[in-house]
Amino acid sequence: MSDDEQTPRTADDAAAGGAAGRTGGATGATSGGPRPEEIRFFGTTWVDHSGHYGLRRAGLAAGAFAAAVAACFVLRFAFQGLRIANTGGLVNGLVIVMFAVCSAIACRKTWEGFQRRPDDPAREDSLRSLKAIGFIGSLLAYGARCLTEAPGEKLHRAEYEAALARYEKRRGSRTGNPAARKKPRRGR
Repeated sequence: MSDDEQTPRTADDAAAGGAAGRTGGATGATSGGPRPEEIRFFGTTWVDHSGHYGLRRAGLAAGAFAAAVAACFVLRFAFQGLRIANTGGLVNGLVIVMFAVCSAIACRKTWEGFQRRPDDPAREDSLRSLKAIGFIGSLLAYGARCLTEAPGEKLHRAEYEAALARYEKRRGSRTGNPAARKKPRRGR
């Protein structure tokens, strides 16, 4: 990672430590508080929308849509190859239906992956080849999600805020620094 991507992470860590500092704990990145999970292409800038977050979203959305258009042209050339090979109407129809169905399933599964964690990771792994065939649907889902937020930001934010709340609750339930307590005197 570049230094630009590291800067927001240390700021986020300091913010998490600062929240712990308000409850009487240590401040700084070594506070032991939860750290936000990184999102591909965004790092941890999704937490406070720093580091050209908006430009990244716009660029990734445009890139995903451009890649989807380019992929459609590649599929068009492949389909023309089938037509030149004179494979017949049934094969041509099956290829079109296969790519359409796979793209629809890939789009739906990609979109769902931004909203919640998969219930069965083994099932998601078995759908990997289907998503690869329907890659255009995945690109469209990614681009559409970039128009509103970083893909997966809502899910990561909910998990991060829950982790912060649990951390604050644990920190708040402690009564001071146990090392600084006076030891009770034993009778002589």
